[in-house]
Order: sequence, then structure tokens, then C-alpha cells
Amino acid sequence: MNKARLMGAIFLSLLGELIFAQEDTLSFNLRDVQEYALNHNKQLLNAKEDIALTDAQYKETRAQGYPQVNGGMDYMTNFNYEVEFEFGGGGPSMPDIDPGLLDEGDREILEALSEMMAPTGPSTITMQDQLNAQVRVSQLLFSGQFWVGLEVAKISMALSEKQLAKTEKDVKEQVTNTYYLILASEESLEILERNLSNLKNTLKHTQNMYNTGLVEKSDVDQIRMNVSQLQNTLESTKRSVQLSYNMLKIQLGMDRNRVIRLRDDLASVMKQAEKELLQEELNLNNNLSYQLMDFQEQMKEQMVDLEKWSYAPTLNGFYSYTEKIMTTDFDLSPRNAAGLTLSVPIYSGGLRKAKVDIAKIELDKTRRNKSLLGDQLNLQENQLKFELRSALENYQTQKENVQVAQRVYESYFNKYKQGMLSSLDLTQANSNYLQAENNYISSVLKLLQARLALEKLYNTL
Repeated sequence: MNKARLMGAIFLSLLGELIFAQEDTLSFNLRDVQEYALNHNKQLLNAKEDIALTDAQYKETRAQGYPQVNGGMDYMTNFNYEVEFEFGGGGPSMPDIDPGLLDEGDREILEALSEMMAPTGPSTITMQDQLNAQVRVSQLLFSGQFWVGLEVAKISMALSEKQLAKTEKDVKEQVTNTYYLILASEESLEILERNLSNLKNTLKHTQNMYNTGLVEKSDVDQIRMNVSQLQNTLESTKRSVQLSYNMLKIQLGMDRNRVIRLRDDLASVMKQAEKELLQEELNLNNNLSYQLMDFQEQMKEQMVDLEKWSYAPTLNGFYSYTEKIMTTDFDLSPRNAAGLTLSVPIYSGGLRKAKVDIAKIELDKTRRNKSLLGDQLNLQENQLKFELRSALENYQTQKENVQVAQRVYESYFNKYKQGMLSSLDLTQANSNYLQAENNYISSVLKLLQARLALEKLYNTL
């Protein structure tokens, strides 16, 4: 009974580990890898934060043109300072003021002054504490630099969005290249495993022939040495595959302990890559690098306008209201005030002109760089088309070489079994076949990478 329970517990434990392993394994095809990278790649996440940053900076610039409201409160004490006044009969008299023009507080102050200025002799006034609360509203009415700065902020937002799009293409290119590398490495791994299996069978067959006296000991040693070398190559390739998987996890922004399985193989990817690409032509306006340079040119143009507007005046308006919570008897300042502030630049010692000249020089440089980039992209198109055409030709050649090398090896193997060839001839034929397979895998990878580079140039990735 205890044994049955133990076996059941072991079964449930193994079942749980199997389910956990399945849940922890992610299966991807090429499109899945690209989409996952666009959502989790850390470089892309930073680029998306840059979008949020430029959006906040645009709002910051725009807010400078909105009304600004500020409030404050100030308190002042005179430590009960007393002021003495001497009023004689010949002193000054109060001017005639229509009481209807005064509010109640002003009338009280006027009456107090009238009483103090009356010929009553010496008078003492205690300076009371003051407490005021103020609200001030200001509004930018005219500033050429503000409106140009707002346009610069808009262009900066568009530039960040375009930079994000370029970063997305770069990330897609990176993960696609790594995806192709893994598929090619795994294909090489399968070829090595098949070749190693065949070579081990050959070694077993040669050992039997040696036991019967048909071949020499050196034949067995030669094949055994080739088996050992191929085993080392196989283990090295396995480590390379694992390193490529680790690189892909980093590009995907994934934890290194997650398990990835690729659903595609090299043959299926090659079928998708058969689309003709050599007949297409480059449109500079579709290239992301050229679009970025175009935005930079627009920004430099706005910077020239920004510096030119530094010659123009700036006009601001304001309104303030002061609530006098505590005040002295002699406080005649108004509660309400409004006004305009005009700032006119007159002379800067040549500073503004120098800034305009600098902005114009930067604009000229950007325009030349844009033209140079266009020339470089056209040259790059020619180079990439040349590389793709060469990769296609090499792919066809290596594909035929594999078939030829395989036929030669099979022919040599049959002759070897009949004792018509030495083990050295057989191992050389096997090495040639293995080299042909490796050259074929390498040609496939180069073809895929050449297509990928051209697709990125055309912005069709």
C-alpha cells in the first residue's frame, strides 16, 4: 500500500513538473518573435519613454502661453512704532473731495486725517501690523519666440515618434537576424548529428572488417579520430546555439530562465524569402533615416526663425487683487490693479545677430548632410542589391554542391564496403560532404541577411 502511494506521489510530481515546463516554454514563429520584441525590448521601452518626455516638454512650452495665476500673502509688523504729529491752527487744510467718490474705508481714513489736521495740538499715531493676501493673473499677449518655440516642440514630438519607428525597425532586424542564426545553427546541428551517426556506423563496420582481417588497424584509427573531431564540433555547435538563444532572450527583454522554442525551420523561412526584391527601387522619402534628417532640417529652420524673433518686442498683461486683512490707518494703496508690460530689445552688442548667423550655419550644414545621406542611401542600395544577387548565385551553387557531394560520398561508401577504397578516401569524401553542407547553410544565412538589409533600407521589414 505504501509502495503504491509512493509511486502515485512520484507520478504526480513528474506530471506537475511536465505541466510547469510546458507553461514556462514559449513557442514562437518569426512574426511572434518580432511582435514580442516590440512590446518587451528594453531599448524600445526607453524610446517609448522618450515619446512621453517630448509630449510633456511640448505641454510645458504650451503652458507658457496660458494665463498664469499666482497667489501670495505677506505680513509686516512695525513693533507698535508711534509717530507724533503737531497740528497747529495755521496748518494745511484738507482738500475738498466729493464724499460720493470714496468708498467707506477711504471716507473713514479721510475723516481721521481731517481730525488729525485739525488744530488740536500734538497727536500720536501707532503704526499697526499689516497682513495682505494677493492674487495676480498674468497673460502673455505677444511673443514671436513663443509661437516659434511651440512649433519647435511639435517637430520635436514628431521627431521622437519617427525615432521610435526607426528603433522598432532596428530591433526587428536584430531579432530577425538572431532568429535566422538560430535556425541555421540548429540545421547545422542536425547535419552534424546525422553525419556523426553515419560515421559511427562506418567505424563499427570498419572495426568488424578489421576483426576479420580485411582492413588494417590504421583504417580503424583514422575513422575513430574523425568521429572524435566531429563530436567536438557537435558540442561546440550546441554551445553556439545556446548562446544565440541567450542573445535572443536579451533582445526580447525576457528572463534568461525562460525556455524558447522556434516553430520555423530554415526551409520554411527560405520559402517566404523567395519574393523578388531586386526589381524594387529606393524611395528616399520612405527611408526612416532620411525621414529623421528631414525632421532635423525642419527643426533647424525653426531655430533660425526663433533667433530672428528675438528682435521683436514682447507684450504681457497683468491684473492683481489685494485683500487687506490687517492694515494701518495710512494705507492708501488700491485693492485692484491692472497693466501692460512691453519689453523692446534695443541693443545687445551683436549677440542677437551672432545667434541668427549660428542658426543659419547649422541649417546649411543639416541640408548638406541630408543631401549627403541621400547619396549614401542610393549607394547603399546598389551595394545591397549586389550582395543579394551574389548571395542568390552562391546559394544556388552551394545547393548543387551539396547534392554532388552527397552522391560522391554514397558512391565512395559503397565502394568502401566492397573493399575498393581506403578509409582515408572515405573520410575525405565524408569531410567534403560535411563541408558542402556547412557552405550551404552559410549561403542560406547570408542570403537571408542580405534580403533583410535591403528590406530595412526600403522600410518594408
